[in-house]
Parts: sequence; structure tokens; C-alpha cells
Amino acid sequence: MSGLGIGLIGTGFMGKCHALAYGSVKAVFGDVPDTRLEVLCDVPQDKAEAFANQFGFARGTADWKDLVADPKVDIVCITTPNKVHREMAMAALEAGKHVHLEIPMALTIEDARDMLKAAANKGSKTIVGYNYLHNPAIAHARKLIEDGAIGRLVHFRGAVDEDYQADPELAWTWRATKADAGLGTLGDLGCHLISLASALVGPVESLIAETRTVHATRPMGDGSDERRPVENEDIASALLTFANGVHGVISTSRSAWGRKSYIGFEVHGTEGMITFDQERMNELRLYQNRGPLAEQGFKTILTGPSHPPYGQFVPAAGHQLGFNDLKVIEAREFLRAIAEDRQAVPSFAEALHFEEVIHAIAVSGETGRRVQL
Repeated sequence: MSGLGIGLIGTGFMGKCHALAYGSVKAVFGDVPDTRLEVLCDVPQDKAEAFANQFGFARGTADWKDLVADPKVDIVCITTPNKVHREMAMAALEAGKHVHLEIPMALTIEDARDMLKAAANKGSKTIVGYNYLHNPAIAHARKLIEDGAIGRLVHFRGAVDEDYQADPELAWTWRATKADAGLGTLGDLGCHLISLASALVGPVESLIAETRTVHATRPMGDGSDERRPVENEDIASALLTFANGVHGVISTSRSAWGRKSYIGFEVHGTEGMITFDQERMNELRLYQNRGPLAEQGFKTILTGPSHPPYGQFVPAAGHQLGFNDLKVIEAREFLRAIAEDRQAVPSFAEALHFEEVIHAIAVSGETGRRVQL
């Protein structure tokens, strides 16, 4: 059987994103192995069958273990709630599959480390869904830094905010529990900022942090007066020291009214700075202290075909890539890694560092102490 068979577990926002990515990656790039959309899993069975038909999969199943065991499936995409990531990924690795996993890797750092060991023992290829890393604007920011456009790096400042938990009367869900969700805003949002900081500046060496739960309880949402506690953090902030000596300040909130998909950062150097805002994801701003002082100012760089692989989607600047396009680029990276017998970026190995950082922030927030990574 030719090509790589795709098995998708989950049909929510990210499940659909994966289906779209693997369904179109060959058309966009052409330089990847052939793929087959083989099995889609959701519950109950009729839902799985309906989405399999909608997304273009050969069949649907309500049993994820059936999907993992299917010999036609080569890549298992896991887009389920956090608490089952470890079990599903470990089963897929044991079955000899490659794993495309959404963030976070697992509820605990110990589970994430076990998953990395399992992948290494089996020789399977892995990738974790940090699709913001695949934005051509981010790749260009990294190139500017490597080329010395802003001199020696001295400081990173970043924030990642959304408002999906800002309303105090929003109904309680599994996301409020450590047993089902693990970390709160750190696991949902903060890890994305850490992935970008690591890509642009390098690994984090130590940190000290504070965390807060904004809304201590939430209503059950069934018309009763019962409220249940929120066990994980709504806000987290940290002072970072990177391994190369660069200083950093980051914050993340899932209770920030008005923020929808905000990931903003500034990278400061001795000769300028770079800024970015995910809500304007096709723009990068660059300041360089060159030329006459009266003419210095920020330059807005609008991504286009000169920022690969933008041109594979659109032949002209100004037409904009979107969130789902980044997942297509991510799928391409994974398929090419499998074909070239190398690990994709970010694999479980890179993603483990991101999760070590967010768990260190949680520990520091609880203890008030600096944590060494």
C-alpha cells in the first residue's frame, strides 16, 4: 500500500485543523510523501462516521485503540483532551506508529519524559503542535537575529493572552481540574510563548514566577446554584534567564478581556529590536539604530513569497496566511522528516523543554523560589 496512512483521534477545532492540513499538504507543497486519510475516531460511532465522511477519511470508529492497531495507519494524530495524551501516544508508539500530538504533551512532566523515552526506544518520528513556530514571519525573525540585524541579544519580553476564561459566570469544565487538564493558562497558552522564545533566543536556564487563579469557582451551568473550584492558574508571570545570559520577562492569561489570539513579543538587541503580534501574524516590525537619528523608526515587514514557504500558498505579498495554513506547514515538516528519516521540529525532545519551563513556572509560583532547569 503506497503512501502514509493518517489516523485522526478527535474532531474538534484542532482535529478539523489536522484533517485540513493532511488533506491539502500535497497540493500546497508537492514535495511530500503521498498520504491516505484512513481512519477517524470520535464518539459515538455515528459521529465518527459522519465526520469521516465530511473530512474525507475512509472509515470512522468510536474505539481509538482500533485506530491505533489498524495496519493501514502509519501516523496517529492526537487532538483529544489533555488527560488522554499520554495513554494514546504511548499506545501508538508501542504499535510502531509515528505520532503527531497537540499540546501539551501530557499532564505531568514525568509523563512527558516517559513519552520521549518511548519514542526514542521505538525509533518513531514525533512532532508536537506548536504551529506558530512555522510562521514565515517567525522564521524571518530568527534569520534576522542570526544575521546580527539587531546586534547582540540582551532581552526578551513576551505575553500570550486570550479571554476564553475571562467571564466569571462561564460554566465549569474539565479545563478547571488538574486531573483532566493539568496546568491552566500555562498548558494552553504559555507553552506557545516559550516555544517562540526558545526558537529565537535559546533554552531557558532558570526562572522565578508568580501564578494566580482569577476566578476561584465556576457555576456548573445546569441551572443549579452549585459552583466548583478552579484548580489551576488563570494568570502566570515569570522572570527568565536564558542559557546564553539573555534576560526575559513573560506573562500569560486566559482571562484577558479582548484578547483572542494574542502572542506578542519583543526581542531587544544592542543595535535594535524585533516585535511581533500573532493577531497580525503576517507582519514583523524591525527597528535598527542606523542612519540619521531623525530618520530612525520601526520598519514593518509584510510577509510574502520572499519569506518561505509563504509563496507555496500565495504568489504575492499582502494576501495573508492564516492559522490553518501554519498547520499545513507543520504537516509538511512531519512528512518530510519521516521520508528523510530524521526527527521533525519540534519533536518530543524539543517540546519536552517547553513543558519543563512551564512546569517550572508552576512550581516557582507555588513555592516563591527560583527554579533551575
